Amino acid sequence: MLNTQEGSVIVTAKDLPLHCPGDKTPLWNMHPRVFLDIAHTGEVSCPYCGTHYKLDPNMAIHDHGH
Repeated sequence: MLNTQEGSVIVTAKDLPLHCPGDKTPLWNMHPRVFLDIAHTGEVSCPYCGTHYKLDPNMAIHDHGH
């Protein structure tokens, strides 16, 4: 999830379920962990820090209606 594109963090399957802050975030930059739903729109911003996440365009999300 360290790859960035146009100011967005690119998310791959290994990053799901998506949460912010990420596991590699420095302690000084922490905020309460929040899980983010990226499956419906392909992108989402963290309500705490504003980090913008985008799904890798080569990745498909399969919604099984659950």
